[in-house]
Amino acid sequence: MNAKPSKLSRCVKANVVLPPDTQHHYTLFGGRLMQLIDEVAVLSATRHARRPCVTASTDSVDFLSPVRVGDSICLVAYVTWTSRTSMEVFIRSTAEDLMTGERRIAAVSFQTLVAVDDMGKPMPIPGVIPETEEEKYLFKTAPERAIARKTHREQTKDLIENLTHINTNHLDVNEQLYGVVNG
Repeated sequence: MNAKPSKLSRCVKANVVLPPDTQHHYTLFGGRLMQLIDEVAVLSATRHARRPCVTASTDSVDFLSPVRVGDSICLVAYVTWTSRTSMEVFIRSTAEDLMTGERRIAAVSFQTLVAVDDMGKPMPIPGVIPETEEEKYLFKTAPERAIARKTHREQTKDLIENLTHINTNHLDVNEQLYGVVNG
């Protein structure tokens, strides 16, 4: 399978921020931005793999600047690195005050997506060829992020094994609603 340039996976998505997209400070809900990030990441990964792709993890979302009602939010995503069946997608979200033209990076994110076959099983994907300085930097630093993802995944498995499981069938309504267990 031949590697492909990062630029072939590049996707752009732009939206205007409307009042229903915001909370009481009239800034974009973080969850709404995360939805947009996931949407553009899936498009980018699918464009690279030319297979259906699913999100395996949101490695990070760093919110850097608020996005206000009336601003535009423009997300640019592209595949930065691949392993056998998964790929890292970088997403930059830029807010623009449409009245002044001022632009600022609102968030940056890394997501890991997996290409799947018709049965939902992971499939091999092409490698990636970085060309720009930014692409080369992200490609060079990707293995370090992959190690961090693997470590985090192991820590999450350990956490799950050590969680206290509560059978809510044995709790009264107050305990179910508030997690209060009187002892």
